[in-house]
Amino acid sequence: MKKTLLAATIMGSLVMTCGVQAQTTPDGFKLQQVLIMSRHNLRAPLANNGSVLEQSTPQKWPEWDVPGGQLTTKGGVLEVYMGHYMREWLAQQGMVTSGECPASDAVYAYANSLQRTVATAQFFITGAFPGCDVPVHHQEKMGTMDPTFNPVITDNSETFSKTATTAMDKERQQMKLAESYQLLEKIVDYKDSPSCKEKQTCSLTGPKDSFSAKYQEEPGVSGPLKVGNSLVDAFTLQYYEGFPMDQVAWGEIKTDEQWRVLSRLKNGYQDSLFTSPEVARNVAAPLVKYIDKALVKDADKTPKITLLVGHDSNIGSLLTALDFKPYELHDQNERTPIGGKLVFQRWHDEKGNRDLMKIEYVYQSTKQIRNADKLTLEAPPQRVTLALNGCPVDADGFCPMDKFSEVMNEAVK
Repeated sequence: MKKTLLAATIMGSLVMTCGVQAQTTPDGFKLQQVLIMSRHNLRAPLANNGSVLEQSTPQKWPEWDVPGGQLTTKGGVLEVYMGHYMREWLAQQGMVTSGECPASDAVYAYANSLQRTVATAQFFITGAFPGCDVPVHHQEKMGTMDPTFNPVITDNSETFSKTATTAMDKERQQMKLAESYQLLEKIVDYKDSPSCKEKQTCSLTGPKDSFSAKYQEEPGVSGPLKVGNSLVDAFTLQYYEGFPMDQVAWGEIKTDEQWRVLSRLKNGYQDSLFTSPEVARNVAAPLVKYIDKALVKDADKTPKITLLVGHDSNIGSLLTALDFKPYELHDQNERTPIGGKLVFQRWHDEKGNRDLMKIEYVYQSTKQIRNADKLTLEAPPQRVTLALNGCPVDADGFCPMDKFSEVMNEAVK
C-alpha cells in the first residue's frame, strides 16, 4: 500500500472559523466513529472525442484542461471545501480539535488507485487537515483498480451470468425513458450524426439494450442506454465545471425540467447495472466486508475517522447490498452525485448507555457545484438522512447499533 502526501496547500481564504453554528444533536449523544464513503469529485468526461461523444453528434465538443476521466482543478477546489466543512462538523462534535493536527492513528484515508480518486482524497485531507501529515493510502500501481473498489462480477458460473443479465434487463424495463431519448436526440441532432450517416443508427428509441455480466468484468450494457449515459454525463460535467451556458450542450438545455428528463438516462444507466440485488451483492462484496470490519468486527481497532474514495458504482451497489430504503436527494439530479458522501456515524447515548448508528448522504447541490460555493457550518452542503430496511431509525435518524450489526452480518454472508 503506497502512501502519498499532498504537498501543495490550497487553502486560500479557507481559514478555520470560530463561533460556528451548532448542529442539533440529542442531549447526551457523543460521536465516536465516522466512516465516509465518497465518490470522487469533478472529472473530465470519460468518453473522449473519437468515441461515443463524437459519433453521436455533428457538433464539436468543447475542450477540457485535463484528460478524460481525470479530476479537474475545480474538482480539487470543491473537495477542499467539502473537507473544510467536514472538519468544522467533526470539531463541533468533539472528534478533532480546531487548529490542531489529529493523532497519527486517528485518521485513515484509502482511495482507489486511479488519478481522480487518489486526488480527491488528497484534496479532502488538505481541506480537513491543512498542513498535517495525513497520508492517502492506495495501491502502488496507479491506473489499476483496487480490489476493494473494483465492482466486477466474481461469480464465474453461467447460471449467475444469466441471472444477473436478466435482473439488469428487468431494472431497465421498469424505466420510462422515451421522453428522455427524444429530447436527447434533438439536442445532439442525432439524425445528422456520424452514427446515423455512417452506421445507419439514427434513433435511440428503437434499438434494444444488451446487458452483460462477465466474470472479472464490470456489469456492462451496449445500446441506447450506454450512449445516453455518456452524453448526459458530458453535459452534466460541463455544467458543473462552469462552462458558459451557451457551451453546455451547445446552449440547448434551458430549463430545470429538461435536466431532470435527461438525468433519467444517467441514473437509469447506473440503476440498471449496479442496483439489482443480484448484481449489487456480488460486486459490492469486497467493500461491504471492509466497512463491516471497520464499523463492526474491528471497530475498537479502527481509526476514529476513515475516508474511502471510490466511484458512483461503489455507492450505488453498496446502497442496494445493505438494503437501504429509497431516498430522494433534493436540489440534485444525480442519484449518486459527484463528490457525494455516505457518512456512517457511530454515536453513544450516555443517558441510555447504548450505541447507535446514523447514516447521512452529504453532497453538494447542482448549483453549489457550478458556483463553487465555499462550505461551512453556516453555509453547509446538503444532508439527507438515510435508513436501512433492517435497522429502523427514530425521529432523529438513529438506529440501534446491534440492529446495524445484524444488517452487516447478513450482508457479508
